[in-house]
Order: sequence, then structure tokens, then C-alpha cells
Amino acid sequence: MKPFTYQRVKTPQEAAEAAQKHPGAKFIAGGTNLLDLMKHQIETPPHLIDVNHTGLDKITAASDGLRIGALVRNTDLAADARVRRDYPVLSRALLAGASAQLRNKATTAGNLLQRTRCPYFYDTTKPCNKRNPGSGCSAIGGYERNLGILGVSEACIATHPSDMAVAMRVLDAQVETISPDGSQRKIPIADFHRLPGNTPHVDTNLKPGELITHVTLPRPVGGKQTYIKVRDRASYAFAAVSLAAIQLPDGRFQFALGGLAHKPWRVEAAEGKAPQAEQILAGARTTTQTAFKKTLATRLIASVLQGGKA
Repeated sequence: MKPFTYQRVKTPQEAAEAAQKHPGAKFIAGGTNLLDLMKHQIETPPHLIDVNHTGLDKITAASDGLRIGALVRNTDLAADARVRRDYPVLSRALLAGASAQLRNKATTAGNLLQRTRCPYFYDTTKPCNKRNPGSGCSAIGGYERNLGILGVSEACIATHPSDMAVAMRVLDAQVETISPDGSQRKIPIADFHRLPGNTPHVDTNLKPGELITHVTLPRPVGGKQTYIKVRDRASYAFAAVSLAAIQLPDGRFQFALGGLAHKPWRVEAAEGKAPQAEQILAGARTTTQTAFKKTLATRLIASVLQGGKA
């Protein structure tokens, strides 16, 4: 781990201003992903800004839904009675992720911002465009089994690892932020994460110094909700394919998929009372190693449509 300076801040505004003053700085809360990346020298921030004391650790009712502080721990969010009652797909997704110990530390914002678990991203002896832009993608033509098939590019086939983000996507959450100049904005979760394109090292549409303060869920939609996660082992593993599904009271379905792309995957145009897996998975680029993912996703969608889960 390389040397760095450390700063503890008391307000979101102070955090954003500190990030502007220290180019390359990183915000730290639970540190469940960032510290590992720093130990491997994949991330080498010269300055860490501790945001744990900024008061963003509350879940509050809002006129249009539920407002979740960026520092709310995954365990607390999954256990919240309002989340379990009105947004069960989110609670189930959170409990499917990581281990209890990690969920006790991991935060809402950190979960959204965690970086890919592509093995080549973590192997500093191999070229990786996410780690070193322009160096190439070792995953393409390499060990691809648990990598992406949708929205991929010639520069990157990595997947986003978050379970929570997939549930947030099917719920149409919004990400609230504050910038160093004090301006605030709301980013629809659909626009928050990016596809790799030619800049796979840029994971989100956050601006330099911009800090996540809250995630807002819309009014409860009711209906049946579920989260299905298929993985290589029963616990403490990332999804090969996951599905967040909602069957609305009027019979329409909403689907978001994980484990397939650089961001949670959702195709609203293919949803409705008779959603088509072929449309949802259109354009999938598979290899002999990853073809099973398309088959598995199709079967998960079929299972929900047939009443097996949702």
C-alpha cells in the first residue's frame, strides 16, 4: 500500500470541497472494497476523505417514497421494516450479497460504487483497460466464464458486481449528490452507471468531487417482488446471473438483471404483461464460456413468468 494522507470531515459539503482540493482523492466509509484495491495497488489515492461522520446514516420517509442515507449500512437497510414491507426485492438482494460481516460495514453509496471483480482487473501483471486505460483487455479471449455478455465493448467485458444496484434499478431509484460548489442533483439509477465503450475505467456519471448523499426510492408499487441469485457456491459469491423481478398488481412485470453487464441490465421496452426474454437479452455477445449465461437468464425470466418465484 502506498502512503496517503487522511482527513475526517463533518459535512457532505466539506467532503466535496476536500475532494476538489486534493485531485485523485477518494471518499472512504466502510472501505470494504477500496481498502482491498489499495492493498493490491490497483487504487492508489494520495488522500482519503473519511465521510463516516457526515450524518448520512439515516433512513427517512419522504413524500414520494423512502430516502436512504449514503452511509446506511447494508445490514440496517435490509432489516428496515419499511424496506422489508414495501421494497422486499431490495432487502432480498442485500441479504444475497457478501457476508454478514461485510454487510455490517458496507454502505449504500459504497455498494453502488464498488468496482468489478474481473480477475484481470485484480491481476496487476495483466493488461486491463479499467485499471490502465489503453493497455488492452486480457479478459477477451481469456478466462471469460463469469464476465459480461450485454453492453460489452472491444475494450472491456467486465460486469458490475452489486446485488443491491440490480434491485435499485428495478425499483427506479434516484441517486442524490452534492458537488464542491454546493450544487445538488438527482441522477436516475438508469443513468448512474456507464457501459464500458472506449472508457471502461469510468464506472459512473459522477463528476469530479461529487459525493453521493442519498438514494431515494419511489412510492411503493406493491405486487410480488423477488430477487433470484445464481452463483457458483451458496454464499459469499458474486452472481453468475441474478434477476430482480416485480409483478405489479395489474399483472405487468418489471425485470432487472445482474451478472451480465457493466451495469444493472434493464430493457423497459420489453416489459409488460408478456415480457420477452429474447428482447431483454437482444444483442448478447456470448462465447463458449459464457453462453450458459444467456440460457440461465432466459430460464430465470421464464420461472418468474410461470409463477415460480415472483
